[in-house]
Amino acid sequence: MKLHYTHNILNIVTVITVTMFFSCNNNLNDVSGLDISQNEPIGVSYNTNTVYTDSGKVKAVLISPKILNYSNRDFPFYEFPEGIVLDLFDDDNKKSVVVADYAINYLEADLIDLQGNVVIATQDNDTLYAEQLYYYQKKEWLFTNKPVTFRTGLNVINGNGFDSNSKLTNAEVLEINGFVTLDE
Repeated sequence: MKLHYTHNILNIVTVITVTMFFSCNNNLNDVSGLDISQNEPIGVSYNTNTVYTDSGKVKAVLISPKILNYSNRDFPFYEFPEGIVLDLFDDDNKKSVVVADYAINYLEADLIDLQGNVVIATQDNDTLYAEQLYYYQKKEWLFTNKPVTFRTGLNVINGNGFDSNSKLTNAEVLEINGFVTLDE
């Protein structure tokens, strides 16, 4: 009787074990997505100071208090809800600075949307002030249709809209509604 009881328990344990092995799938995508909602960031970084280099030369330094990584979405992006400070260095190591209260980088579109007190100051002392500014990375193009103030040399130009290359060497203020030349 004892042998029969032990044999039944062994059969039950074997059936449960075999059932567990065959019921489990090895699908890493299903497992990795279990506790991350499509609406939640896949990662959060705090007090980030990122240095971009090319051939041993510093090209950019990005500083942000908080970065949200939404690369798990169908249209992936990084969000900078507390703003950015971006130092850009040219080949002669001259620095330009970009500041914004909020930014979002759409990875597949190569588009960066800067919002709130956007300021770009070049190494040549040209300065652009805008409420919102887009940067199309592929063509290195800055643009907006929002109000801007652009200071170049002794000229201060106000308008609605702006187009330029990333170095502001061919900047154009659109729909000019104010122009002032400052004294030296």
